[in-house]
This record gives sequence, C-alpha cells and structure tokens, in this order.
Amino acid sequence: MTALEITGLSKSFGGLSVTRNVNLAVAAGERRLIIGPNGAGKTTLFNLITGELAPDAGRIQLFGRDISGVPCRQRAHLGMARTYQIITLFSRETIVRNIMLALLGLSPLRWNAVSDLGAQHDLIERARGVLARVGLDHIAERRLAETSYGERRRVEIAMALAQNPKLLLLDEPFAGLSVDERHDVQKLLLAIPREVSVVMIEHNMDVALELADRITLLHFGEVIVEGTRAAVVADPRTREVYLGV
Repeated sequence: MTALEITGLSKSFGGLSVTRNVNLAVAAGERRLIIGPNGAGKTTLFNLITGELAPDAGRIQLFGRDISGVPCRQRAHLGMARTYQIITLFSRETIVRNIMLALLGLSPLRWNAVSDLGAQHDLIERARGVLARVGLDHIAERRLAETSYGERRRVEIAMALAQNPKLLLLDEPFAGLSVDERHDVQKLLLAIPREVSVVMIEHNMDVALELADRITLLHFGEVIVEGTRAAVVADPRTREVYLGV
C-alpha cells in the first residue's frame, strides 16, 4: 500500500516556481528522506502536503484517498501529523500541558471552551504516556521555557506522535542539536513503529542516512535523484548539487 502519493505537484509565488511537477510515492511503513540545498522547495513541499499551501496543479493522495482539496485542519483527522523547522510550542505552559493541547486537537473536548483541562485526568494520563515514549515523563511538569533546545525538539515530536499519525512529516528534527541531543532524537525516531510512515527533511546526512530507506533529492523544486541510500549518495548529481564535490 502507498502511504503518500504525489502526482504533478506544482506551486509558484508570482513568477517564482518553487515546486515543479513533483511526483513522489512513499510506501506504507517507509522512511523517506528529502534532501536538497537551501531554496530547493523542501518545506514548501511539506506545506503543500499538509494543506497549509494550496497547489497550483497536481494531486495528493493519503493512503489512497485524494486529499488535494481537504482543508489543513482536517488532514490531522485523516492520520497526518508534522513538526516544523522552527519549533512552534507553547513556552509558558508545562511540557505535559503542551502534549494535552495536541491530544485535545483530536478530542471532542476541543469544542468545550469552559472545560477545565486540569480535571481531565484521562487526558493527563494519556499525555504522560506520550512523554514516557520520548523519555520526558520525569520532567512533565516543567515549563517549556525552562527546557533545553533538544528537549523541546523531543516535545515537538511527542506532540506529533500524540495524534497517532499514520504519516509523520519531520522538518529538520536534528537542526541545532548537540551531538548528545542528536543521539537522543535519533533513538526516538528509530523507535517509531513501522505502522507509521515517516517522511523527513534533514541536512545532517550523518544521522539522517541511518534512518532512511529511500532518499529523494530536490533541486529548484524538482526531483532530480531518487532511490536507495547507496544509489543516491553515489549519484554524481547528488555530489554536485548537495555535497558540493
């Protein structure tokens, strides 16, 4: 089964073509790495997949369902979750509260404006369970503003995992991390079950290559190389465009 299938996806801003006739097929359970130099259109591609941007042309299918016209807010309910290149969390709230807010997005409680989240014990326990998956349950009550950058990255991934996605999009999850923090996040990503398909944008090839089944190289919004890790790394176009050799 194909988890994500993109056909002829294009997007321009004025006269600037950012995504050009992109075709991409990600199998269920696959780990796909998207690479490319700055300005290649990687994050724009993610924004098109999640519905934050509307394409000029093309089709997006999620597990066989055409979601090209589905609003962004509804795609999470269909099994899609993502993280962002720039961390977008609630810094004044505790870690567990951030996870509860992520869980709330898929709960009927989101329609109750006067609900006391502190009294939602089931929601709290579920949030703590998610934090245990990423090794942060011991600091669940710590305010996010008091955590390290690496811990915030893990919280962001936890918020995405809290939505029980079938397709997880990760936008540079290793960006800005120390060696030890990269190791922690790498272990976390390796532990994600194969029931979840993962598409990841990443510049840090050393850690990302260990996670990838297949790699897609974008350049000026176009797919120019695609294949296994060994094939893509060995391709002279990869060395020229991405590795600079």
